[in-house]
Amino acid sequence: MVSRISSSDPSGLLASSPSLPRQVKEISSLNLSGQPLPSPRNLRLSTAARREMPSTARSAKLTTRAFFFWNKPKPSPESPKPTKVQELCVYEMNERDRGSPAYLRLSQKDVNSLGDLVPFTNKLYSGDLQRRLGVTSGLCVLIQHFPDKGGDRYEAIYSFYFGDYGHISVQGPYLTYQDTFLAVTGGSGVFEGVSGTVKLQQIVFPFKLFYTFYLKGIPNLPAELTGKPVPPSPGVEPSPAAKACEPHATVPNFTN
Repeated sequence: MVSRISSSDPSGLLASSPSLPRQVKEISSLNLSGQPLPSPRNLRLSTAARREMPSTARSAKLTTRAFFFWNKPKPSPESPKPTKVQELCVYEMNERDRGSPAYLRLSQKDVNSLGDLVPFTNKLYSGDLQRRLGVTSGLCVLIQHFPDKGGDRYEAIYSFYFGDYGHISVQGPYLTYQDTFLAVTGGSGVFEGVSGTVKLQQIVFPFKLFYTFYLKGIPNLPAELTGKPVPPSPGVEPSPAAKACEPHATVPNFTN
């Protein structure tokens, strides 16, 4: 440093002062603002720190992305529906006290014909005939009359109501001269999410019918709905207590 200063000072004034090299050294370490300049080592560290900044920013960016996109809790898988098939037997009784069925001859013909409508509602009893469950209600549309069989084929849409337990809806062929199967299309209450089929047995049309449901997709049915059924026959009758709707012989808030 001193030699460089001397070569640039031909007059020799700087060299003649022994304190000048130290002062020059101090001056060279100052910037124009009078503050100490960082040492080369500090400069190198600062440069290294600046080089680290992009990596840190990338890390922060990745962390942010992980928080918003990768750390979301996974939805819990849905519980599979029960696959067990449960049988439910009920009796439908027309006790001639509900003005049912009503026959609407939209065809305006003397014989049962396509398009005639039959809205209906009847009482519903448990398969063991010990409890009043509720009612049925629905609509049948006549599709075809069979004189040789003494009966008709209807397309039926109706529901079975079980008080606080909910209801089951069905749809399909309703034959007045033989047994048939209908589809279970849905339900509510304990029957929510139900599917399956139901067998309709004509005992005495249209006053006594016996149904056997084959239900799936729902939890176990309440015990009071699944008593041992009485075999269907023309002489079956509900118990006097069930027929009188006594409290111990009905389901909660039975549908009337």
